[in-house]
Amino acid sequence: MQRMMDGMTVEPSGDVDRDFSSMMIAHHQGAIEMAQAELRHGHNELLRRIAQEIVVEQQQEIAAMRLSLGERPTRSAIASTALQE
Repeated sequence: MQRMMDGMTVEPSGDVDRDFSSMMIAHHQGAIEMAQAELRHGHNELLRRIAQEIVVEQQQEIAAMRLSLGERPTRSAIASTALQE
């Protein structure tokens, strides 16, 4: 949680889109890590299904935000996008 909060602390650049993407990437990565913990250790099938959806959807959104920043998406984001097609 602390890593996510630290990542969301962005010095305003004057470019709202850039700042939004930078903060949301950290926020989404935190959500992915929490969902992965649920998948590793959780027992409730409904929560595990939700966690799996979070991993896939948040990776796709991170990939889109990285593209908006002029960065290349990670391999895991590309793979999860390919699985959805």
